[in-house]
Amino acid sequence: LTAGGSTTVSLSIGQRPQGSYSVAATVDPANTIVEQNNNNNTFTASSSLVVAQAPGPDLQVLSISSNPQSPAVGSSVTFVVALNNRGTTGVAANTVTRLTVGTTTLNTTNTPAIAAGATVNVTISGSWTATSGASTVTATADATGIVAETNESNNTLSRPIVVGRGAAVPWVELEAEDAAYQGTLLVADALRTFGHTNFATESSGRKSVRLNSTGNYVEFTSTAPSNSIVVRNSIPDAPGGGGIDATISLYINGTFAQKLTLSSKHSWLYGTTDDPEGLTNTPGSDARRLFDETSALLSTTYPAGTKFKLQRDSSDTAAFYIIDFIDLEQVAPPTTMPAGCTSITAYGAVANDNGDDTAAIQAAVTADQNGQIGCVWIPAGRFRQEQKILTDDPLNRGTHNQVGIRNVTIRGAGMWHSQLFTLTEPQNVVGAINHPHEGNFGFDIDDNVQISDIAIFGSGRIRGNPSTGEEGGVGLNGRFGRNTKISNVWIEHANVGAWVGRDYSNIPELWGPGDGLEFTGMRIRNTYADGINFANGTRNSRVFNSSFRTTGDDALAVWASKYVKDQSVDIGHDNHFVNNTIQLVWRANGIALYGGYGNTIENNLIYDTMNYPGIMLATDHDPLPFSGTTLIANNALYRTGGAFWNEDQEFGAITLFPSNLPIPGVTIRDTDIYDSTYDGIQFKTGGGEMPNVRITNVKIDKSNNGSGILAMGGARGNAILSGVTITNSAQGNILIEPGSSFTITGN
Repeated sequence: LTAGGSTTVSLSIGQRPQGSYSVAATVDPANTIVEQNNNNNTFTASSSLVVAQAPGPDLQVLSISSNPQSPAVGSSVTFVVALNNRGTTGVAANTVTRLTVGTTTLNTTNTPAIAAGATVNVTISGSWTATSGASTVTATADATGIVAETNESNNTLSRPIVVGRGAAVPWVELEAEDAAYQGTLLVADALRTFGHTNFATESSGRKSVRLNSTGNYVEFTSTAPSNSIVVRNSIPDAPGGGGIDATISLYINGTFAQKLTLSSKHSWLYGTTDDPEGLTNTPGSDARRLFDETSALLSTTYPAGTKFKLQRDSSDTAAFYIIDFIDLEQVAPPTTMPAGCTSITAYGAVANDNGDDTAAIQAAVTADQNGQIGCVWIPAGRFRQEQKILTDDPLNRGTHNQVGIRNVTIRGAGMWHSQLFTLTEPQNVVGAINHPHEGNFGFDIDDNVQISDIAIFGSGRIRGNPSTGEEGGVGLNGRFGRNTKISNVWIEHANVGAWVGRDYSNIPELWGPGDGLEFTGMRIRNTYADGINFANGTRNSRVFNSSFRTTGDDALAVWASKYVKDQSVDIGHDNHFVNNTIQLVWRANGIALYGGYGNTIENNLIYDTMNYPGIMLATDHDPLPFSGTTLIANNALYRTGGAFWNEDQEFGAITLFPSNLPIPGVTIRDTDIYDSTYDGIQFKTGGGEMPNVRITNVKIDKSNNGSGILAMGGARGNAILSGVTITNSAQGNILIEPGSSFTITGN
């Protein structure tokens, strides 16, 4: 264009489904032209583009529910499918609704009539016999295609179902102590002492192998095809702190394959305090968080029976190597960009060049939020991000910009392939970020956001240090709002993986608690605080089929905090932690509930907590009260519990702690508790009661330094046992300490 000139540009946005769309036009979105003012390049139309529903019927599947919701292996499972007619005319009765799960196909031929705009629940004929592991359930409306619909592409909905305990993960974990090795076996002491540079206590299974000399090795034999490896390891810190990088040699079937680079830059915290922000990166005699992980895609797929050897060669120069375990996984190739998406490379992002791609990622997300593109695509490659992705607040409300993104879909080529990373610790970022504590990586989410199949690798090295201003950052944070779905996202080296909720006082006009959220297929590892925390009135939300490892606070938590709009209504409720695997929490609990009602903890596997329970219900952190019911069901806990707070307080594998408020309505059932450091189930002294706790069909074996069930001296309330088996407890099956008014009946 000439100076002062203008022109008209016509663009097609293709077909859009029914809805109301904001329309905006942006010139030079990648800022390739040097301008006097880049702030006037976008114009948003004053009225929305409204796409009406095409005349005729349009069926869609809204949801699939199973009965039982969490089936055991071999149980008979039935299904109900919710069908909606979003069209303008009705659909006659007797269309076919089909459901497939595994190799089973079930058809219902008597689907009722569905009026325009109506929703009906269809009970599927027949049942499925549950098989162990993960399966996909797919429901299809009008499966035989007898209805002429305005949109035939939205008739199907799929969701995973997991049978059994824990997450159905795609990798096989192999422990070093069970492999062939030449080195020193490290084994934890009887009390599993923590916080004094105790490598074995911080190891999976409380054992690991140390390679001290050239030629030392650990050799694993695979049990399934694999083309990737993850190694949980510990190597020394730098003498002045800050960590080192060092190689270890990988041999496959006896032949050298490659060097793997290990790092201690995100491990090694020092101090004797249990204050989470009192630890430092300055070397001292007492250290914790000793392990980290490295991952690598291999050049080819290796069959089951392949031998993977990690060996210390003469060129591997760290003073020592400690190997805890490896994960072997068959990683699928990167997926291709879906129709309707636009790649961040179209906005200037360049993979694998170490340049800062923040502006391109932000521009793509803003374009999707403004309705200019259908979704954001992050292709295979590593993309550097040095600012949180959010929504610019033109009103500049608050000290920091804490307005999140909304109505955005972000998809990647797979968590092994599409990776966001940062090189700068949050406190060292040049320029404003939305909040120092939330950091300079990941996404700030306000409402209705879908993110899938990416990895977010932060720069955190510490939880936070008020005296130095150091921060760890948060992978995903914000209000989250309604219907946000996060799936298959890998987060490491953050302070927190995902923190859901903001205080009502933080821009009150944007208040909106998390509602209907779903996290599935998550891998959250090596954090300095929580894995996922549902705070500020989060409700009707779920974390499902996800893996958490080496978190520095509760791996999963509901905190019914008071910082909400209406304390009588905005209480965290009906949240569900289901089929998750939690390992090696180095501070606090595997799963914790602080207040609320209707929350459940089901079908989880929890291993090796350092100092706190595997599961805890508590009223510390000043929550809104517990009420109604709380369910803990069909979980298994291995080597959980420990000593904390100057090693003066001992915690059971499952602990109830009514510090200042009662904890009513608790049921613990169908649960196995093995090899606890202290008690199996513990009722702690506090200012509140624990009335009518029902413990049914629970097995407690080997409470090493405690009792099967303990009621402490100041505990108040009662428990009713049914079908409880307790064996091999150091201090007896059931112990009620003197002074306690807690009673235990049944058996």
